[in-house]
Amino acid sequence: MSHSVVDKANKVRPGEALDAEAVHEWLSGHLTDEVKAKLGGLKGSPAVTQYSGGASNWTYCLDYNDASLILRRAPAGTKAKGAHDMGREFKLQDALKPVYRYVPDMLGYCEDETVIGTDFYVMEKLTGVIPRKNLPRDLATTPEQTKQLCTNVLDSLIELHKVDHEKAGLSHLGKGAGYIERQISGWSERYSKAKTWNVPSGKKVMRWLENNMPAHERICITHNDFRFDNVVLDPNDYTRIIGVLDWELATLGDPLMDLGNSLAYWVNADDDFLAQSTRRQPTHLQGMLTREQVVAHYCKEMEVDVDDFTFYEVYGLFRLAGIAQQIYYRYHHGQTNNPAFKNFWIFIHYLLWRCNKAIKASGKRK
Repeated sequence: MSHSVVDKANKVRPGEALDAEAVHEWLSGHLTDEVKAKLGGLKGSPAVTQYSGGASNWTYCLDYNDASLILRRAPAGTKAKGAHDMGREFKLQDALKPVYRYVPDMLGYCEDETVIGTDFYVMEKLTGVIPRKNLPRDLATTPEQTKQLCTNVLDSLIELHKVDHEKAGLSHLGKGAGYIERQISGWSERYSKAKTWNVPSGKKVMRWLENNMPAHERICITHNDFRFDNVVLDPNDYTRIIGVLDWELATLGDPLMDLGNSLAYWVNADDDFLAQSTRRQPTHLQGMLTREQVVAHYCKEMEVDVDDFTFYEVYGLFRLAGIAQQIYYRYHHGQTNNPAFKNFWIFIHYLLWRCNKAIKASGKRK
C-alpha cells in the first residue's frame, strides 16, 4: 500500500475540538467485548484528527495503538428540524450493511448528549483513496483503468438501487410514493425563500419541472449525495470500490432523480470554463464516461428505458442551484464570512442557464 495516496485526516479545526477522554470512556463502557477485542482492546486515549471534506456533519478519526475508528457528530449550533440526525444515519447504515457491501461496519451509537454535547456514532474506518477534485499525484493511472474506475463507481450506485428495501427492513426510511412531486415543490419553495436580489427568480425552470413530471416513478433506496468524493477506493487497486460514505440524505426515492443529482456535479473534459472552475471530482480525466454515456450505462444495467433524460438532468441542476443559493443566502446576510461562498451567485446563474439550455434542447417548452 502506498501511504501517499491514502486519504488522511488533518488537525482538528479551531472551535471543533472533540473530548477524547469522554469518547474513550463511553466506548469502553458501551462497545461489546467482542467488538473491543477486534479493535485490540482500545487501550489508552485515542489521538484525534478531523476530516476537512464536507460542509455538514463533523467527522473525526480516532487513532488507538491497534485500531482506528471514525466518529460522526452534528455540528454545533442551532439545527433545522430533522437535520443532522445521527441516530437515523447510524440505524440506516446498520440495517443496510447486510444487503449492501459498501457500508462501513457500525460500532456504536450514543444518544446521551451530555457525553460530548451532542449525539454521535462510531464506525469502522475504511482506509483507502477518496477521489476528490484530482486523484492523488502519486497514483499512476491509465485511461483504461480510469474507465474501469468510473464504471465500478456507477455500478456501486446501481447495486444500491437494486437493493430490496422491504427485505432490508428499510421501508420506514421515507414516504416513498409521490417522491417526485415532493422534490419539485420542496426545492422550488426552498429556492424561492433563499433568493437574493442578484440571482434569477428560477420561476421558468420551476414551472417547467412542475409541468413535465414523469407519470411513472420507481421507489428504491437513494443516496442523494452520490459523488466520487463519497466513495473509498482500494489503495492497491484504485479501480475497486471498498466503501460508500455520507448517508445523511439517504431516503426512499426515485433512482433516476438520484442519478440526476449525481450528474449535476459531473464535469466533462470538454465542458466550459465555468463548469471546470467548480469541478470537485475527477470526471474530466481521459477514460471517464461523459454524462450521456453514464445515462446509457445506467439504463442498460438497470434495464430501464428512458427516452428523454432531460427532466432528471434539469431537476439535478436546479436542486444544486437551490443548495448553492441556500449557502449563498447565509453569506449574503452575514451569517457566515467564508470567502469561498462570495461568488456562488455567479454559479447559480450558470446552473439555471444550464437548465434553460437543456429545456430548449428538449423541445418541451411548457
